[in-house]
Amino acid sequence: MILKQLLSRHAYLQKYSPASAVRTAISKSAKCCRGNNLRRVARQCGRCFSTKIVLGIETSCDDTGAAVMDETGNILGEALHSQGEVHLKTGGIIPPVAQQLHQENISRIVQEALSASGVGVDDLSAVATTVKPGLALSLGVGLGYSLELVNRHKKPFIPIHHMEAHALTIRATNRVEFPFLVLLLSGGHCILAVARGVSDFLLLGQTVDIAPGDMLDKVARRLSLQQHPECSGLSGGKAIEHMAQQGNKLRYGLRVPMDQQLNCSFSFAGLQNNVNRVIMKKEKEEGLQQGQLLSCVSDLAAAVQHTLAVHIAKRTHRAILFCGQNNLLLPDNATLVVSGGVASNQSIRKALQIVTEATGFSLLCPPPRLCTDNGVMIAWNGIERLREGLGVLYSTEGIRYEPKAPLGTDISEQVEKAAIRVPELNLTMG
Repeated sequence: MILKQLLSRHAYLQKYSPASAVRTAISKSAKCCRGNNLRRVARQCGRCFSTKIVLGIETSCDDTGAAVMDETGNILGEALHSQGEVHLKTGGIIPPVAQQLHQENISRIVQEALSASGVGVDDLSAVATTVKPGLALSLGVGLGYSLELVNRHKKPFIPIHHMEAHALTIRATNRVEFPFLVLLLSGGHCILAVARGVSDFLLLGQTVDIAPGDMLDKVARRLSLQQHPECSGLSGGKAIEHMAQQGNKLRYGLRVPMDQQLNCSFSFAGLQNNVNRVIMKKEKEEGLQQGQLLSCVSDLAAAVQHTLAVHIAKRTHRAILFCGQNNLLLPDNATLVVSGGVASNQSIRKALQIVTEATGFSLLCPPPRLCTDNGVMIAWNGIERLREGLGVLYSTEGIRYEPKAPLGTDISEQVEKAAIRVPELNLTMG
């Protein structure tokens, strides 16, 4: 029913909400927010701003986010609208529905972020917006809205690479200097890269098929976890993680993908297929139809999560060794940054912790709420680019969104040629 209603309204909501709905008036009273690793401050009416201030707008997938930040890392105001509940009911993200929901919410979300910050559009130093990669229809909403906004108010525009923003978020919460190794895990990406500068990345490896978050969502749907009373309202990845806590991860010997390939690429489609075969076999043994809950659902969830974590940890271990052999990182400040929506999975973090402890690396992750898509990471990426004078546009002519866009310079062939064998570590994690 909800899908039918959304699609019926889609026909006449093709144009994004006009940016003219954004008011430049400053909030009459200061608004304080909960404290966290990122500093939040209130702004009083009529105050003059001497620091760089950026509005960040995010609409690359299914979250409409906006945030206002200054160059010292203060979050002046933020707002976020998640479409997760809608897509959970429809069994996955439907691009036209995501587009429509962005159109319905973007003006309100930007206004809320500006009002909370006490900053007017005329006080902004620039507007930063995700333009790549992502869902074409979703990217188009954010870009269209932003271009109208910057053209109306004569503000510089900073196009943002979504994965670059994820990679740099840690620099807003921790003192992390370049270079560092970054692992980006999400529903749409899986990337290992060396961050050498704000817009300077060396790509060591990425998924050759689907992303880890996508795989977890599909396995959760195949296990019908939404029907489990403990998983109602949870995303696929969160449902798998919750059920895995009660399961035996070693009951099913799922093969770790690409174990014989000495590179830093990832693969998750084969693991998904292997899990599906086990599920079909168990359904037959228990006399169940697809859609009915298996008695061993916790063990299957634990097995797939463990195998996923081991796969990611081993590829990351090889990346660490490659960086060491090629002097890509500073030995006295070797850091692995893990970000993206899947980075909040505790099993994956524990496996990576074992790897970093064995190799003398520090493991850093942004706060969980900043691992998923949000406006803060876009605003911060805009601040970083504004300070460096990178990609700051004063004319928006010819700006286009890019659904597919690589991150940095691809040196994955060099990684494969190095053929580094990874020492065995105990990744069973108890």
